Order: sequence, then structure tokens, then C-alpha cells
Amino acid sequence: MILYNVTTSLEPRIADEWVAYMLGHHMAEVVGTGCFIKSSLLRLLNEEDDGITYAAQYFAISLEQLEAYQEHFAPALREEMDKKFKGNYVSFRTVLEVVE
Repeated sequence: MILYNVTTSLEPRIADEWVAYMLGHHMAEVVGTGCFIKSSLLRLLNEEDDGITYAAQYFAISLEQLEAYQEHFAPALREEMDKKFKGNYVSFRTVLEVVE
């Protein structure tokens, strides 16, 4: 299984709106692509500076499913996120293999 992790640091003033958007819209759209089987949203507790940081995690059965998502769906979904929150967040992405 593959874990696609998107870590996002937010301006505190948009945090509530961003979380509502993620839980009420964005994460369901990502899973709805058929490339992932589940997702979860976590908040980092050991934050530094004045930002608020979350990790959105998406689980895929295979690396091929993740690659299909990145090629066919990710650009439009990232653009939609930028339209709502551009300049108020920064994200980085990691890909991990679940070993258990």
C-alpha cells in the first residue's frame, strides 16, 4: 500500500475555513477519483513559528494508482485549492510505502 502525504502549513486566520473545505469537499474529491481507498486529516501538535500545520493522508493500493492521480487529477485539484487559498498556505508532498 502507498501513502501519499500532503503536509500543509497555513496562515492561522484561514485555518478554520481550510479545514472545513478539506473535510467537506477536497478530500472527498481526491478519494472520489478512484485512485485512493481512504484518507485522513491530522494536525501537527509540535508546530513551530506561528503557522498551523496539517497532514492530509491518502492511501492507494499501488504506486500506479498514485501516478494516475498525479497525471490525471492532481493539477486541476491543486488549481482549485489555489483559487481559494493562494498565498495563505504552503504544501509539500511525500510518498511512502506502508510496510506492515
